[in-house]
Amino acid sequence: MSWQAYVDEHLMCDIDGQGQHLTAAAIIGEDGSVWAQSASYPQLKPEEITGIMADFAEPGHLAPTGLHIGGVKYMVIQGEPGAVIRGKKGSGGITVKKTGQALVFGIYEEPVTASQCNMVVERLGDYLIDQGL
Repeated sequence: MSWQAYVDEHLMCDIDGQGQHLTAAAIIGEDGSVWAQSASYPQLKPEEITGIMADFAEPGHLAPTGLHIGGVKYMVIQGEPGAVIRGKKGSGGITVKKTGQALVFGIYEEPVTASQCNMVVERLGDYLIDQGL
């Protein structure tokens, strides 16, 4: 399966059969290279990837400044240290799951909930970890 198919079929999929979808999603290498992304995914800046990787290495790194994606700031909320970063902005937010070689991103807006976004992103991330990726 191509990386784009993972984004299209597993991240931008219909959630709970209710016609709800993530707003944007991507799989990005730890070096910032884009493996695949949805058409709506914002252009990441190198320092944004650097900040995310620093937070995975040293949980809490992004808490004072926030998580920035494409210049948009998300307030960092409870995640799983070294494994998942979660952010909130207004009625939406973001989930970032770290695998062995990549980062899986999901961005959502209402009516999609944080827990739905977490489930979709983390399920794919766990699968990729199981595959040695």
